[in-house]
Amino acid sequence: MGHREDLLEGAKRCLLAKGFVRTTARDIVKESGTNLASIGYHYGSKDALLAEAYVSIVEGVSDAFDAGEHVSTGTAPGSIERFHAVWSNIIGTMMEPGSAWRLSMEIVVMGDKVPEVRDHLAKAQRRGASGIIPLFMGGREEDVSEEDVNTLGKFYNALLLGLVAQWTFDPETAADADELTEGLRRLIAGIPEKSS
Repeated sequence: MGHREDLLEGAKRCLLAKGFVRTTARDIVKESGTNLASIGYHYGSKDALLAEAYVSIVEGVSDAFDAGEHVSTGTAPGSIERFHAVWSNIIGTMMEPGSAWRLSMEIVVMGDKVPEVRDHLAKAQRRGASGIIPLFMGGREEDVSEEDVNTLGKFYNALLLGLVAQWTFDPETAADADELTEGLRRLIAGIPEKSS
């Protein structure tokens, strides 16, 4: 591995151990075995490196609930059974000690305090909105339309962020996949079908 990759891996370990605010450039250098100048050379700033590391962590977690590996082949894309299976897998990653999702809450709270990071993560959130759709609906991420990203993707991201908040603040009462699925059933039952 080169310095760029070493820095990224070191930053990921620091984020998981200390969080965003408490991680210093010196922490990253110590963890990665590189030097301070490498951060600026490869990433521009410590915050940009940490943002990239966060995105990489979340992408790694999302691999844990990839539809192709972990959702039963007996669940049809777009079905309520698929909805339940995917949320079961996602929630399973939130229950793990040291879950990367808790880090998401810190970053949300930081908001405007680190605009460079916010802008970088806003773009990543858009990518996440397109990436989550195939988990529920099947198909390939590259085939997801802009309209789907703006509707389904944002809907799933809103649910995901709400779940992260619940599991971060009160895991004892946080929603599980059964409750989410029943909520969806009730919502659908309360919406009259469009007339043709």
